[in-house]
Amino acid sequence: MKISKTIFTLFLVAISTISCSSDDGTDGTDGKDGIDGQTGATGTANVIYSAWLTAPTAVAETIDGTAGMSTSIVAPQLSEDILAKGTVLVYMSFGAGNYPLPYTSTAGGFANTITAISTAKKIKLFRFRHDGAGTVNLPTSLSWRYILIPGGVAAATAKTAKPDYSKMSYQEVCARFNIQP
Repeated sequence: MKISKTIFTLFLVAISTISCSSDDGTDGTDGKDGIDGQTGATGTANVIYSAWLTAPTAVAETIDGTAGMSTSIVAPQLSEDILAKGTVLVYMSFGAGNYPLPYTSTAGGFANTITAISTAKKIKLFRFRHDGAGTVNLPTSLSWRYILIPGGVAAATAKTAKPDYSKMSYQEVCARFNIQP
């Protein structure tokens, strides 16, 4: 009798194992795929960008105790909200290249930097010498372009971190936002 209880127990374990197997039946057929929707137009994520602009003749100015040459370009869409939450990129074009600001060179034989100072509706372009002894001209032959990237979702709630556009080349920024260089 002891043997038959053991055999019966083994028989029950075997049946329950077999009946729970994933190989019990055949899989059903998959349904048809739905029709793809229309491709939308490539957007720029509300990015605002200017044409290449020329700036008025620069004038001597002192900013925060630093003497330099300054001029301004008008940026009508540059709002307080973009200044507070977004990103402002400014590029300079001369020769065969486009360069992000701030831009440092040795034009005029002295180390100097051209930088952009953004305020609502205006971007001031300021060039100063590093040694503080005099100024280097900011010629009207230079062209300028700004790209305004409005703020969106706060970084703490965003699924991915916002890229550092200042570390991207002009071409990379244009490609990312579908801007004609």
